[in-house]
Amino acid sequence: MRLLRPSFQIIRAHLGAYLALNGVVYGLLLLGMGAALAFPELNAAMITDQEEDGTAALVTALLGNAWLFALTILAVNVLTVALALILLPSMVVPFAGIALFAHKAFTMGVVLAPMDATVAKTLIPHSLTILIELQAYVLVVLGAYLLGRAWLRPRTVGAATRREGYVHGLRQVGRLVPPAMALFVVGALYEALSLIHIVPRLVIGG
Repeated sequence: MRLLRPSFQIIRAHLGAYLALNGVVYGLLLLGMGAALAFPELNAAMITDQEEDGTAALVTALLGNAWLFALTILAVNVLTVALALILLPSMVVPFAGIALFAHKAFTMGVVLAPMDATVAKTLIPHSLTILIELQAYVLVVLGAYLLGRAWLRPRTVGAATRREGYVHGLRQVGRLVPPAMALFVVGALYEALSLIHIVPRLVIGG
């Protein structure tokens, strides 16, 4: 808990921004689902892209090993999304990663939309995965927001220069990493185990 205390202090200090980012991220996911239901071709195009780039085949191949599947999910979530899509762009251009992830959240909704009964049943256990993993992303996005804010307006954090504000923002990002990582780990484990053990029984049983 001592490790997480600074993280909770940051969230409390910026509760308005934290709640607003939650609304934006989860809202964009739901908006993507709604768009897919209204325009099914969007979902079909996304699914086709996943089949063509090998994503679907990789998931199928990993279903036989829950731990390897969880590790792969964790690596994708942390390295390709949290780090490469959100944090690194935001370290170069203020708030850039937030805009990129906004698009990502929308497309996730398009892909996950309950287009038929099978997908709808899958979403019953998978909704918890979505809740956990998106909350981890919200913490990373909050870090990107605080970094950009301190960078552009260093006086708001008591810094004399933008360089000092940038360093202060990076420290805040670092303090939000532990709870985000904990959520990423829990989410990856639950996603792997639920897709291997829960979803097949739910779908076949129905």
